[in-house]
Formats: sequence, C-alpha cells, structure tokens
Amino acid sequence: MKVLENEEIQFIQNFGKRLRKIRIEKNLSQENLANDADIPINQVGRIERAEIFTSLKTIYRLSKALNIEIIELFREQV
Repeated sequence: MKVLENEEIQFIQNFGKRLRKIRIEKNLSQENLANDADIPINQVGRIERAEIFTSLKTIYRLSKALNIEIIELFREQV
C-alpha cells in the first residue's frame, strides 16, 4: 500500500475543510447534507475530517446538494 505524500494529505484535508466551511455557510448539518446528497450520514463527517477519500460521484452529489458548482469544493482556502 502506497503511503500518501504530504502534498496529497494536505489536498485531502483542504477539501474537507472547504466542504465544512461551505456546509456551515449554507446552515446545513452534516445529517441534512448527507440526506440531500443521498450518501450515508457518517460519510460527510469522515470527508470533512479527511479520514476517507471520496469518489467523484459523491463530490458531484455534494455539489448538487449544496447548490454550488463542483469547482467551488476545490478552491484554495483563503
């Protein structure tokens, strides 16, 4: 099993932070977002904490549930 590089870990962590920031800005709980995106409830928290890598399908569902363009989930943290 390949060990992740620091840059890869940082990317995954930043994605999770960005997802959490947008979710909170939209006044959604993790449960509400999971339900709207039709994904398991615990998955949102695991993505936000960078515990798992998520699929493109899930990223697509999250963007639709958040009513944002998918690219917004990948913008740099300011």
